[in-house]
Amino acid sequence: MIILIKTANADNFTMNYFTFGKGEKTFVILPGMSVQSVMGAANIIEKAYAVIAQEFTVYVFDRRNELPPSYSVYDMAEDTAKVFRTLGLKDIYLFGASQGGMIAMTIAARYPELVKKLMLGSSSARITKEQYNAISKWTALAKKKDGINLSLEMGRVLYPEALFEQYKEVLKMTGESITDAELERFILFAEGTKDFDISKELRNIKCPVLSLGAADDKVLPGAAEELKILFSDNPNFETYLYNGYGHAAFDTAPDYKERLLQFMSKE
Repeated sequence: MIILIKTANADNFTMNYFTFGKGEKTFVILPGMSVQSVMGAANIIEKAYAVIAQEFTVYVFDRRNELPPSYSVYDMAEDTAKVFRTLGLKDIYLFGASQGGMIAMTIAARYPELVKKLMLGSSSARITKEQYNAISKWTALAKKKDGINLSLEMGRVLYPEALFEQYKEVLKMTGESITDAELERFILFAEGTKDFDISKELRNIKCPVLSLGAADDKVLPGAAEELKILFSDNPNFETYLYNGYGHAAFDTAPDYKERLLQFMSKE
């Protein structure tokens, strides 16, 4: 089945998204930062989240189309919340991966009425200098318009070494297809993470929270452990730390979607 890409209109901007599944409950995916839009991987994502689509209607959102000169994670969260309201989404089971998790945390903290349960995948409540190192390397390559080495460098730190070696040629081909316009958008997304810090607002999140981190996270090292501390006052906080699947455990760990589903199914 071909997944149709839809466009939501909110205020002075538009945002692309797609849906699948027919469940009464709403599961929203906010993907991590990527050079090429995940809208092009709609069918792959549908297959990956098939177990969840049996019980939920799944929404996957991109970032806004019309980008301002600078675009922080806080801006991304505000825009995404506006689109949720435009589409009439409520009682959302909200999952954010990496930067998508930062957006999801900000939405849950500032617009708690929208979120029923929050799930975070390899994400961070604040970007430290060490955590920004990997992102700044990506930005530098994007500014050089070096799509091939950008794709390779991202793959090297996102995935376990064996998986990176296995898909190195695919990453090179992906890098060759990256356009200048995609690089410009990516630079804005990457620079938008600098100085991000929602840690002091996490106390506003009262809904159940699940954090799925990675002990071998090369992008946001130490973030999962810090989330455990920051959410220590939330009695409905759960966490699990993968090891051996890299930052992109949300794509590589075979039981990842089942863990999400199990958490969402709890009363």
